[in-house]
Amino acid sequence: MSTILRFLADLLLRLLRSLDPFLFVALLCLMGVGLATLYSASNESVRMASTQGVFFCAGLFVLWLASRVPAHVLKQFTPPIYAASLLPLVLVLFIGSGKYGNHWINLGFFNFQPSEMAKLTLPMMLAWHLDRQRLPPALGALPMAALIIALPVGLILLQRDFGTAMLVLASGVFVLFLAGLSWWWFVAAAGGVAAIAPVAWFWLLRPYQKDRILTFLNPESDPMGAGWNIIQSKIAIGGGGLLGKGWGQGTQSHLDYLPEHTTDFAFAVLSEEFGWIGVTAVLALYLCIIGRCLWIAADSRDGYARLFVGAWGLALMVYVLVNGGMISGLLPVVGVPMPLISYGGTSSVTMLLGFGVVMALKARRAIHR
Repeated sequence: MSTILRFLADLLLRLLRSLDPFLFVALLCLMGVGLATLYSASNESVRMASTQGVFFCAGLFVLWLASRVPAHVLKQFTPPIYAASLLPLVLVLFIGSGKYGNHWINLGFFNFQPSEMAKLTLPMMLAWHLDRQRLPPALGALPMAALIIALPVGLILLQRDFGTAMLVLASGVFVLFLAGLSWWWFVAAAGGVAAIAPVAWFWLLRPYQKDRILTFLNPESDPMGAGWNIIQSKIAIGGGGLLGKGWGQGTQSHLDYLPEHTTDFAFAVLSEEFGWIGVTAVLALYLCIIGRCLWIAADSRDGYARLFVGAWGLALMVYVLVNGGMISGLLPVVGVPMPLISYGGTSSVTMLLGFGVVMALKARRAIHR
C-alpha cells in the first residue's frame, strides 16, 4: 500500500512540477473568492456557480498543458497562434451577437468572445517580434510592431467594443515600454490621441458610448436611467463599511438594484458583503500575482519571456484598476470584468491560459541567444 501511495505521490509531483507554486496557490485563492462572490451575487444560484466552476476547471487544465510546453516551442508557434486568433475576430463581425455589437460567437454550449484571446496573443506576438531585434527597438522595427497592434485592436473596434480594444492596446504598449522604447514615442502617441478626440466624439463614438462618458461626469443627471448603474454600485460599496454585511447578505444585488451584478459589477457585490477588509485582501492577492509576474520577468534571461511575462503582469494590473475605477465611479462604465471574479468563460480560460504560458517560460528559463 505504501509503495502505491509513494508511486502516486511521485507521479503527482512530476505532473505538477512545471507549475509555479506561489502563482498557482494565489490563483486558486482568487478563483475561490470568485466562486463565493458569484454564488451570492446570483441569489445563491448553484447553476451559475457550478458553470463558472467548470470554466475554472477547463482553465486550470489548459494552464497545466501550457506550463508543460517548452519555451522554444512557444516562441516557434507564436506567429501562427497570433494569426489564428485574428480569424475569429473577423468571423465574429459576420456571425457574432451582442448587446451593443458583434462580440460573441454562439457555439451552442458556450458563447465564445474572440477579443479575449487577443489580450493574450497580441503581447506574445509583439514580444516575439521585438525579441528578434536589437533593444531598445530601432525605428525600422516599429512599423511591424504597429501593424501587430493595429490588426486586433482595429478588428475589436469594428465590433464596437471600445473598452476591450483599449485593454488590448494597453497590453501591446506595455511590451513596447518594457522593450525600452523612448518616452517620446508615448508622449507623441498621447498627443495624437488628444488631437483626434474631438473627431472620435462627433463621428466615431456611438450614442451609448457618449452616454457612458456623460454619465461618468455627472451620474446624478439621470439617476433612474444612465446613471443608475454607477449610483447603485457606489451604494453597494459604501454599504459594506469596514467588515461588510456578510456573505449572502448584500441588499443591492439580492434585491436587484445593482445591474450586471455577476459580471461587470461583481466586485461591488464583494465590497458590500466583505467590506473594506475583504476588498483589501483580494487586492493583496492581485498584487501578489502581479508582483510574481514582474519578478519572473526580471529574473528571466530570455528576451521573449521578459517582455511577455512583464506585459502580462502589467496588463492584469490595468484590468483590476479599470474595473475598480468603473464600479466606484472614477472611470466610465466600459464593460470590463474583474479577472477571475466576474462571471465569464472565455475571459477566465484565457486568463488562466496566459498564466500557464508564464509558468512555462519561468520553468524552462531559456537562455537569451
